[in-house]
Amino acid sequence: MIQTIFSFFITIIEVVIILGLLIFFHELGHFIAAKISKIDVEEFGFGYPPRMIKLFRLFGTDFTLNWIPFGGFVRLKGENNPGIANGMMSASPWKRLFVYVSGPIMNLVIGIILFAILYSNLGAPDPTKVLISQVNQNSPAEVAGLKAGDLFLTINNTPVDSIEKLSSLVKENLGKEITMTLKRGEQDYTAKAIPRVNPPEGEGALGIVMTNPNVSITFLQALPIASAVAYQRTVMLVTLPIQLIEKRITPEEARILGPVGMITLYQHANTLDAEIAQQDSEIPPFANTLGLTAAISIAFFMTNLLIPFPALDGGRILLTLPELIFRRRLPTAFENMLNMIGFILLILLMFYITTQDILNPIRFP
Repeated sequence: MIQTIFSFFITIIEVVIILGLLIFFHELGHFIAAKISKIDVEEFGFGYPPRMIKLFRLFGTDFTLNWIPFGGFVRLKGENNPGIANGMMSASPWKRLFVYVSGPIMNLVIGIILFAILYSNLGAPDPTKVLISQVNQNSPAEVAGLKAGDLFLTINNTPVDSIEKLSSLVKENLGKEITMTLKRGEQDYTAKAIPRVNPPEGEGALGIVMTNPNVSITFLQALPIASAVAYQRTVMLVTLPIQLIEKRITPEEARILGPVGMITLYQHANTLDAEIAQQDSEIPPFANTLGLTAAISIAFFMTNLLIPFPALDGGRILLTLPELIFRRRLPTAFENMLNMIGFILLILLMFYITTQDILNPIRFP
């Protein structure tokens, strides 16, 4: 019992650290953009107020350590007053837009970097090679002696350089004997089989399940793959309402999670990683946890940038657009009021989401 409580406490600390780092990098993006735009930054806080100590002052900015050890914040000069020189609200709309988008973009970059680290450890599928992952019972492949883990080299002396190529060669020879060259371990061997014209339902002509073998890749080679994964997750989140309407996903699968839900997900990811470590698998023991952290960072990017909610970056961007289009800015008092209302609604929403996380915890298959 004590060990379970201690383990749960450690999990909470780890989640706070991870979320805190993602928030910190988000604020770092705002900070860098403000400095580039010549907007004064009065304070860069590590953690949230109340303030513990002022660490140092650099380039006109106080760097502080605060009591709540969760993330960080930047306090820009003149955030609510356009009459202050070198302040946020007195800057051009393009500069303000640049500052607003830089926080979410930093989360996107962090997500891609984490995915790249993951795939550089996992490896990536090699589309030019075809590996047997499963051999069906009583199939031509089993009769010919093929086994899971064998790598196709040729069929009838034609090189097999893709799954599509292998499928094409098999279809061209249905009911005819084919000669296959495969690699098992370090040894090449030859086998003969007759692809079935009418295979059983759910099976192919040879009776195998094919895949591409994983190959080791560097971090730089993993970046395009990581970027593609980040893009796919972004599209998935953007189209979430459509998927709900079309009933392609259930409301339970699309639910928004708060800190409690994230702790539950993190515990599940840790459990999976522990099982991987016990199995002595080639998969890195941190794969699920790292993948979850990357996914959360992408979600931060999405919610902050693309949700036009007052108090979030997306809402501030939306309030800046009329000035870019019509050359007239919204009244400062009106904008401040919207952001205050949005902040209050955001707090209430987080309270509701957290309550749902507790009363209706997520379940895993």
